[in-house]
Amino acid sequence: MSRKRKERIVIVGGGFGGLYTAQAMRDAPVAVTLIDRRNFHLFQPLLYQVATGSLSPEDIASPLRGILKRVKNATVLTGEVIDLDPERRVVILEDGDEVAYDELIIATGASHHYFGRDAEWEEVAPGLKTIEDAVKIRRRVLLAFEAAERESNPERRRALLTFVIVGGGPTGVELAGALAELARHTLRGEFRNFDPTEASITLVEGLDRVLAAYPEALSAAAAAALQAKGVTVRTKTTVTEIAAEHVIVRDTDTGEQSLLPTHTVLWGAGVKASPLSEALARRVGAKQDRSGRVKVLPDLTLPGYPDIFVIGDLAHYEQDGAPLPGVAQVAMQQGEYVADVLRRRRFDKAIRPFRYKDKGMLAVIGRNEAVADIGNLHFHGFLAWLIWVFVHINFLIEFDNKFRVMTQWGWNYVTRKRGARLITGEAEPVWLQLPLAPGRGVAVPEDVEELIEAG
Repeated sequence: MSRKRKERIVIVGGGFGGLYTAQAMRDAPVAVTLIDRRNFHLFQPLLYQVATGSLSPEDIASPLRGILKRVKNATVLTGEVIDLDPERRVVILEDGDEVAYDELIIATGASHHYFGRDAEWEEVAPGLKTIEDAVKIRRRVLLAFEAAERESNPERRRALLTFVIVGGGPTGVELAGALAELARHTLRGEFRNFDPTEASITLVEGLDRVLAAYPEALSAAAAAALQAKGVTVRTKTTVTEIAAEHVIVRDTDTGEQSLLPTHTVLWGAGVKASPLSEALARRVGAKQDRSGRVKVLPDLTLPGYPDIFVIGDLAHYEQDGAPLPGVAQVAMQQGEYVADVLRRRRFDKAIRPFRYKDKGMLAVIGRNEAVADIGNLHFHGFLAWLIWVFVHINFLIEFDNKFRVMTQWGWNYVTRKRGARLITGEAEPVWLQLPLAPGRGVAVPEDVEELIEAG
């Protein structure tokens, strides 16, 4: 008598959603296959600390095989899923291989969104979604200081020491705060030909306040904390042009434009769904929102395809009249929910719609300063910072990561040093490798020369 084949559950994506789904199914009588183009799980909320030298990449990443080692019904495959065939129930990998499924969970997350200017801006204004992004930003930031040490022209040195961050959400705010502390504390006294505290950091946000998803009082507290660290916060301001040597911004109230000479622009303004959303739209007629996220049913499946779930940043799910935010907590809860749905189906139990339980939001501005929105409690300062520290330590996946990060943070807190300030990665533009040539100055397009003359 032949044994009945186990139900095949395929999970695409090893982020929070995919990983929590796999872990929640550890005791289920199913065969789980998790596919990711990387062999590790990345704790994205701490990427900005890699970008500013507080942590090393390995501190916030863990091998997927190690995490799922004790989940005996789970198999990990390294590969990139680029398409699917819902009729044959297979996903298609980049190299042409196919993996069959009975139920499919897609949790491939999101990438940078440059609002139609990807080809022009992506290279000159890197975002912060991957380890490579963080290492690239760290390299550019540190090389800007190195180039300033060798630059004798005051005007060009000011451009080298000017950093512009686009986007006043959590990523932009946290990156701005960390960069300010790097310049004003960590690097102080390390250079001989200039003072790193002269660095100018500008945070640009198109809305009327930073951290717009938070209560207004916390937004104001975050802006005040950034300004106290020397960050210039420009709200109601949009970016209209980004080039290798300048940024042009526009005041949305007055329409007035201004040019900021800078060599380092960092992007944190928006995200778009991963390319797999296009395959879902093409293959199963999935509806997408403006960011490309796939609209799902109350049980997180697609209309007409109860065997396909979409969760995490790739899913557009509305609750109480508004789409859920693209945060880790949403993906974690959706992953556990999907595992429960599959269990209930096996036992023909009723399935309730997904309901996100908001456990609050935290954003850190820097040493001893954070904002917390937890239920009816809204506060900022040291207590919020302390909660942020322990929450993030708790969510790191493996014990050795928790221990390393806790130890490193403790040392950084006492000494204000950042030990991961290594310049590594691929080659960057020539200006980042060598001092600027005498008389080079800052190249300015003819159509914006009047902006400089206007100050």
